[in-house]
Amino acid sequence: MSEQLHVPTMAEFMAQGKQPEVLFWVGCAGSFDDRAKKITKAFVKLLNNAGVEFAVLGTEESCTGDPAKRAGNEFLFQMQAVTNIEVMNAYEVKKIVTACPHCFNTINNEYPQLGGNYEVMHHTQFLKSLLNDGRLKVEGGKFKGKKITFHDPCYLGRANGEYEAPRDLLKKLEVELVEMKRCKSKGLCCGAGGAQMFKEPEPGNKDINIERTEEAIETGAKIVAAGCPFCNTMMTDGVKGTGKEGAVEVMDVAEMIASAGEL
Repeated sequence: MSEQLHVPTMAEFMAQGKQPEVLFWVGCAGSFDDRAKKITKAFVKLLNNAGVEFAVLGTEESCTGDPAKRAGNEFLFQMQAVTNIEVMNAYEVKKIVTACPHCFNTINNEYPQLGGNYEVMHHTQFLKSLLNDGRLKVEGGKFKGKKITFHDPCYLGRANGEYEAPRDLLKKLEVELVEMKRCKSKGLCCGAGGAQMFKEPEPGNKDINIERTEEAIETGAKIVAAGCPFCNTMMTDGVKGTGKEGAVEVMDVAEMIASAGEL
């Protein structure tokens, strides 16, 4: 991506005495993982195209505490959460958007009892609202007619009941959406949830991400659309593990929208 991306910080907004429309919570994966950084850039590109005044916390953003909490370290979770809440409350943050369902779930459902009350949206929900308001155009482009399947992230789907926003966006790309046999409320985890992302799986007959990738490949889809950086990693590894590199691609919904017009 050659063009310069403009990503202002909350500190810069505050220095000008302004409030952004929304705080973009980047998350650990979106900040540090090379693959997930591409999702972050694609989403920023869409925000800029739609004329959204947004800001990030930059170095003031810390991990939400999701992995610590899921792994059983409630003390560490509360330390991380309270630090973030103090920073956001000092900036009088009202609305947050994030491309990570783990961050979305934690800030939305677990921060309120620690004093952090915000309107929190997953990036597919926010993009859909921009589309509905006529601020964002989503056109088929290079994905038109292509067979795509969507993998439901656990913390977007089953944990928070959002199944339609990502699918609505994919339909706007004029793709042929094919569902896996286990989808929506019956979707199968990619294998990364509950802090499993950061450790090797326990011994067994088959890794969950391989099982899930096989279900995606069975649909005949050329692209597995994802809405979570963890899912993206697990499904990409699954594609490699099943020897389907080159035949099947894993992409975030935001990346698909941002690159639809590219040749």
